[in-house]
Amino acid sequence: GCTGLTSATIGNSVTSIGERVFLFSGLTSITIPDSVTSIGPEAFFQCPYLTSLTIGNSVTSIGFRAFTDCFSLTSVTIPDSVTSIGYQAFSNCTGLTSATIGNSVTSIGSDAFASCSSLTSINIPDSVELLGSSAFASCSSLTDLTIGDGLRVIQNSSFSDCSSLQNITFGQSINIIKYNAFRDCVSLVELTFNDYLYQINDYA
Repeated sequence: GCTGLTSATIGNSVTSIGERVFLFSGLTSITIPDSVTSIGPEAFFQCPYLTSLTIGNSVTSIGFRAFTDCFSLTSVTIPDSVTSIGYQAFSNCTGLTSATIGNSVTSIGSDAFASCSSLTSINIPDSVELLGSSAFASCSSLTDLTIGDGLRVIQNSSFSDCSSLQNITFGQSINIIKYNAFRDCVSLVELTFNDYLYQINDYA
């Protein structure tokens, strides 16, 4: 890894960022230009000083573990061009308080945002059809969750150990909630299914 690298400029002719290109680097900010269409696996893995990230409007895929352990990253906006977010893509980004998921994302991989312990709310857009197991597990500051109309299945442990989660609005298509999907969500008080409100009492 290039631990001494603190800044880098990606030119407008670059079309993809390869696997592990900036692994373990000291980068503090990065702008991915509109020429780039894919971010490779572990491209920015364990960049602990990265505070600012701009993803260009042509990126269609974010590889697995692309931004894992980027502890200083505080916000991320995934543009509408992106269709897939790989497994563990943003896992353990403990400083991440805001994540906006674009309206073309169809799949969010397993553990994609797991242990993002500063995230407070998340909106899963209608475009998402596949949400991996433990995708948002251990997001301990998450209080509000909205799930779009495209998702039919909530996988095992998708939101387990989200200990601050209070409110969930489910989309119109949800018909399967799998094992441990909301395990240890001890603060959960309100669920909204298809415009019908369900209250959870102290013993649920």
